[in-house]
Amino acid sequence: MARDLLALSQQVGAALIERGNTVCAAESCTGGLMLSALTDCAGSSAYVAGGAVAYSNEAKMRLLRVSEETLIAHGAVSEAVAGEMARGALSLFDADYALSVTGIAGPGGGSIEKPVGLTYIGLAGPAGLLRVERRVWAGDRIGNKAASVEAGLGLLLEALRG
Repeated sequence: MARDLLALSQQVGAALIERGNTVCAAESCTGGLMLSALTDCAGSSAYVAGGAVAYSNEAKMRLLRVSEETLIAHGAVSEAVAGEMARGALSLFDADYALSVTGIAGPGGGSIEKPVGLTYIGLAGPAGLLRVERRVWAGDRIGNKAASVEAGLGLLLEALRG
């Protein structure tokens, strides 16, 4: 899995360099793993603008400008919050693209409405681009985090190639 993630990160990096774009990340449940994967590639300073691990709701509001109203209405693990996290990171780091991740990595913390493994992955970008994908992973905590990073990098690569 680690080699596959590195290969995907390298493809993302090459596509960002080719287009002259930058990326940043706003992470919750992945705890910095997305940015770690992006910076595992030599030369990543040419396209990685930065990232924020906003684990608490307070950090999401303070750092990424996620509105308290959105958190109350939808909860931290929601499509709306993932979108606001991505837009907030885009603004904070002045990058071309921003990835966001919020979810329930497990093993606890889930409910009937929001099961363990539920994750929202956001992508914000040029011309008002905002896309959020809902995923439900079936792995353990580490596997769910890795799957979220892989899905986020894949989402970005698709946007860069499309």
